[in-house]
Amino acid sequence: MILEQVAAGQLASAAAILLTAYVIRGITGFGSGLISVPLLALFLPLKFVVPLVLLLDFTASIVIGGFNFKRVKWGEIGMLIPFGLIGVILGTNLLVNLPPEPMLIALAAFVFIFAVRNLFNIHGEKLASRGWAVPAALTGGTVGALFGTGGPPYVIYLSHRIHNKSDLRATFSALFFTEGLMRIVSFLIAGLLVSAKVWLAYFAALPLVLGALYLGGRVHVGLAASQMTRLVGVLLLVSSVSLLFKALNT
Repeated sequence: MILEQVAAGQLASAAAILLTAYVIRGITGFGSGLISVPLLALFLPLKFVVPLVLLLDFTASIVIGGFNFKRVKWGEIGMLIPFGLIGVILGTNLLVNLPPEPMLIALAAFVFIFAVRNLFNIHGEKLASRGWAVPAALTGGTVGALFGTGGPPYVIYLSHRIHNKSDLRATFSALFFTEGLMRIVSFLIAGLLVSAKVWLAYFAALPLVLGALYLGGRVHVGLAASQMTRLVGVLLLVSSVSLLFKALNT
């Protein structure tokens, strides 16, 4: 009976986390992995959470989709993909071989950095050099494969390279779709997507995620961008502190 209550409690928590994460994805166009992975990792193994969120995020990218090929800055993507692939391979190997405690501490630190960035609305307007594509792609690919939250390094770099909103949105969509495909292939090779539990959880969560994306798309008009940025920052700050506490007490 106790085990059943715990399982039911975890199921309700996971549903609430996914609902929140994908409503935010529907509003902002990104951020679902950054919200859902650290919170789900509080009570589920990373080797289960990361493949699950990868499948859900890839589906969300297809659903939101609609990137305009003419507006995609293929030159920028061409600089990112090769180094991103190296990062994906490295991150996948770390996910398979590292013990959970160091990964949780690293995830807590990573999430904390972006929590502070969101809370204080830290941005820059200076055009970034193309040389920054190498560390941005290596970091994004590695962190994306390891934690399912590799978007921010790509977002920061491209935001400092492309200033037209339509071009930026189209380039994000094309990049995340391509990077998601690379991670799926890497995870299949590593055996992280052969688990029946991952696929069962994916199909069970899919209706909730699709509903959350629809809801987010409907409410995004009435919410100021600065309010959403700070709300995400608060969620990230809480999740990073919780992850660090879990890692130190495991």
